[in-house]
This record gives sequence, structure tokens and C-alpha cells, in this order.
Amino acid sequence: MKTNKPSWKQVTPYVLAAAVILAFVVAEWAGGAMPGCTPSAIPTAINGPAVVSEAPPQQTQSGGVSLSSLPEEVRDTLKLIKQGGPFPYSKDGTVFSNYEGLLPSKPSGYYHEYTVVTPGSRDRGARRIVAGVPGEYYYTGDHYRSFKRILE
Repeated sequence: MKTNKPSWKQVTPYVLAAAVILAFVVAEWAGGAMPGCTPSAIPTAINGPAVVSEAPPQQTQSGGVSLSSLPEEVRDTLKLIKQGGPFPYSKDGTVFSNYEGLLPSKPSGYYHEYTVVTPGSRDRGARRIVAGVPGEYYYTGDHYRSFKRILE
């Protein structure tokens, strides 16, 4: 008696779809910490329209950005960094490895990342401050695609 087992060609699309869904679930559980797995990477039909819209910060001649031109939440996060917390997310203060190579090259463990709260976001969002030595702070509003030195 012959059984009607599905062929691998019939099952493959379902296995791939399940793997993609699992990857997004893991990324959400990890707080968007996986490279390329941010809420902005999820199609709008799934993620919904963006809630926050911010004007680009005013860049100075030195290539930095004045703190006063950044969103209020950046100033709030910077204040928490300087006082040593408490931070709203468990990932805050973890080592930032600079894999993108966009910041000055420093030894491993030199940089640490902190979440800048994004109003209306269901997760950590894309905004971060990356800190080096005291007084050395960088802002990214696009999840590490670009950085601006924060000038106080």
C-alpha cells in the first residue's frame, strides 16, 4: 500500500516561511538587537506605519551635532548615562563592537550602547547613544547606519 507523503519540493516553501517567521519572533524577543532585524526592516504591512518622525539634527562645521538640536529623549538618555542609570532596557550599557567601522577604531570593550526611547515604539526602536570615554558620545537615529558626535 502506497502512502501519499508530500515531496520535499512541496514542503520547502512552508519550512522557509516558518524559518523567516521564527527569525522575526526571535528578533522581537531580543529587542531588535540582531543586525538587520529592526522594526524598520519588517514590512509596513506587518509593522504598521512609523509613529515617530523627527527632523534631521543640525550638524555643525566640525561634523558633530549640538545636543540642543536632538530629540528630548536623547537628552534624557544622556542624563541617565552620566548618572549611571537606572536604564529602561536590559541591553543598555552593553558593549558596542563597532562592526560597522563607522566610529573611530578603539579596543574591544571601549564603546557601550544605550537606547534612546522612541515614543510609540513597541520595542527599543532604532535610536541609540554610543559612549566611549566620558564626554565622548555618538548619536544614531537609524540603528547604526550613521553616527554624529554629540557636542554639548
